[in-house]
Amino acid sequence: MMKVSSNPHIRSVWTTNKIMLCVIISLLPAAGFGVYNFGWNALMLIVVTIASAVLSETAFNALCKKKNSIKDLSAVVTGLLLALNLPPGAPWWIGVIGGMFAIVVVKMLFGGLGQNFMNPALGARCFLLISFTSIMTNFDCDAYTGATPLAVLKSGGRVNITDMVKGFTAGTIGETSVIAIVAGACILILFGIIDLKIPGSYIVSFVVFLLLFGGHGLNFGYIAANLAGGGLMLGAFFMATDYATRPITDLGQYVFGILLGILTGIFRVYGAGAEGVSYAIIIGNLLVPLIEKITMPKPFGPKERRQKA
Repeated sequence: MMKVSSNPHIRSVWTTNKIMLCVIISLLPAAGFGVYNFGWNALMLIVVTIASAVLSETAFNALCKKKNSIKDLSAVVTGLLLALNLPPGAPWWIGVIGGMFAIVVVKMLFGGLGQNFMNPALGARCFLLISFTSIMTNFDCDAYTGATPLAVLKSGGRVNITDMVKGFTAGTIGETSVIAIVAGACILILFGIIDLKIPGSYIVSFVVFLLLFGGHGLNFGYIAANLAGGGLMLGAFFMATDYATRPITDLGQYVFGILLGILTGIFRVYGAGAEGVSYAIIIGNLLVPLIEKITMPKPFGPKERRQKA
């Protein structure tokens, strides 16, 4: 006997709550190393930013008389990602403002989880960069002083790539250690939460851009420093792969990744600043509807003929 039911017909054991919990676990290596590297102020920023995000979502749901949605843990993920993108010496209120903006403005005002048109954490980070530029670009802390490795590289200086890979450099809380970021990304890949379509095409296209337009030719040191420095790895594996703001088609994801690699290369090589990942991903998010329109598979078979009146 055939049982007919409404969609969805294909179900997964991976609920939103479980996916978000897996993302949180995968971010713990980067967060833990950030606290170890930068000290207690980094831990304070992580806690405050997560609390701001969770409380903002709770308050918004209460004011709008909606069901509280914090159990899906997406607010925790947003707060954690935003915190990992903050300078370790930033004041606590930066995390509060950022968490509120990410949840209320970027996420909830557009309908909540799955309806936001850009990554909430990156939207908030760019808002903070524009509003509090001096704070968001000051990476001095008890552990490190001076410019970030990417800034040194852009000015023509030399950097220690080994320290960059390990994470013992200036930068945001969660972007410095490539080892910690890749370890967390491996967790997501092994559990099938993400794949390498977007991160792989992002990183490869960025390397190709540097080879063609970076001005250093086949300089492995220059390429390695650009890969290890800044938020490229954190953005490629944890923010560009956001389910709500990435294309749904396979071809679209490759196009999306290539676009991000080119945009990041343009910002880093020709831009005034040394970074560019956040703006590249946000611009990519805005172009996702167009990418999906172009890459959406066409229906198979002939079109239905219109009945003559």
